[in-house]
Amino acid sequence: MDISSHAEFAATPEQVFAMMTDAEYLEKVCEASHALSYDATVNGTRTRTSRTLASPDSAARFTGPELTVIEEVVWGENTSDGSRVGALTMNVLGQPVTLKGQMSIAPRGSGTTLTLSGDLKVAIPLFGKKLEQSSAPAILAGFRTHQQVGSDWLTR
Repeated sequence: MDISSHAEFAATPEQVFAMMTDAEYLEKVCEASHALSYDATVNGTRTRTSRTLASPDSAARFTGPELTVIEEVVWGENTSDGSRVGALTMNVLGQPVTLKGQMSIAPRGSGTTLTLSGDLKVAIPLFGKKLEQSSAPAILAGFRTHQQVGSDWLTR
């Protein structure tokens, strides 16, 4: 299932990239997503977060009461206008759920757009498509947390 979303920031692409590769910022995103526990690490242009969350009602019978989401982004080099693309991999620990795609940072007007695009797969025969449809809103809500947290982060 294809999913996509974007967030707008009143900052340069360089500032947004610095934010997206700051472990403290990533921890704030984990906290704002109501993670029961989390870990955020940055190694150069590679970021990794692990968040344990309460399972959405629609998935709890398959996943149990909690699930752990692991997200990694490996950012590429910037272009002359500051744009960057990061290879994104997200999976749910112990579950047949993956999201592969990209995050991109690009100038837009006087600010910057952060875009998520990817392919969500739930590899469960007969139920996979339905679970993809019920999982997509939670993934998109998690991404939208970047808008809320990032806008505050960039004004500090």
